[in-house]
Amino acid sequence: MKKININTATPARPQSKVMIVYTGGTFGMAHDANGVLVPFDFSLILEHLPTLRNLSLDLTILSFDHPIDSSNIQPEHWQQIASLIYENHETQDGFVVLHGTDTMAFTASALSFMLQGLKKPVVFTGAQLPISETRSDARENLITALEIAAAKKNGKAIVPEVCIYFDDELLRGNRSKKVESMHFDAFKSENYPPLAKAGVKIDYNEALVYHSQTELKLLNKIDASIAVLKLFPGIQAEVVTSIFANPSLKAVVLETFGAGNAPTATWFIRLLKEAIERGIIVLNISQCPGGMVVQGKYETSKELQQIGVLSGGDMTTEAAVTKLMVLLGEFGNDGAKKMIAQSLAGELSE
Repeated sequence: MKKININTATPARPQSKVMIVYTGGTFGMAHDANGVLVPFDFSLILEHLPTLRNLSLDLTILSFDHPIDSSNIQPEHWQQIASLIYENHETQDGFVVLHGTDTMAFTASALSFMLQGLKKPVVFTGAQLPISETRSDARENLITALEIAAAKKNGKAIVPEVCIYFDDELLRGNRSKKVESMHFDAFKSENYPPLAKAGVKIDYNEALVYHSQTELKLLNKIDASIAVLKLFPGIQAEVVTSIFANPSLKAVVLETFGAGNAPTATWFIRLLKEAIERGIIVLNISQCPGGMVVQGKYETSKELQQIGVLSGGDMTTEAAVTKLMVLLGEFGNDGAKKMIAQSLAGELSE
């Protein structure tokens, strides 16, 4: 890891300490003398963003030695980021994680479960255009993310949870999905309102912010022995059979229709039932961006409930996948089965 310290308040005393973790992604790319995109030199950040001086911050910038395209992000990277935040939690007022947009919702969701008892803001942000581009959204995203990470009220963080800031909105990380690849409004949270909106000032909706009542604890064991099965009309028995035949499989996120509905074909129900009887967790998540699973509401979900498929409520697929990985890693199959329906970091409406 490369480390840089910058006091944007010099010669005055900084008002807050914020750590920036740069993992890679579009945000931190800049054109070199030959016009080739190369990783941004964060030691020059004040030259690119002179308005940072107005925030009066003591910045610690940690950059991955080899920036990662977010399509290549793996659970070990989540563990690395979570450990950095855990180790520096007491000395920093907040954290900003610069991350590629493609898998940002997965990483933000994972960290929300790994950092139980979080008391400081962890704000993920990035950009659709590199910071070197004239019309880049990187500058505003970073400036506002830093302001949110440093924001306090009565000496305590205003938003002590894992969030995503993008295009003027602060969203709960484990409620977010990437929905746009060509415009600046890349993320949406259909089942939970924004925690803040940035206009002339940042308007926080403090009643919506998640406040953990437990002490900080790092859950850093991950078991990725899961699969996502997206249903569609015409899905073949051979396809479903091949997924459940995997000997290392421990859980399946079943992406169903509407409010949790699925085919009632005999072969399909039989395969699910046999898998559940072998101890595989099957978690029902709706394919719809908004709404929630209500098993038993329609005949097409009643059988799922009867054979032991678990309801994922209004969780996103990103939250369901990462939550299962953390719970399986930390508590095993039985523990995961008991805890999956509990809201651990505001990811689920109970």
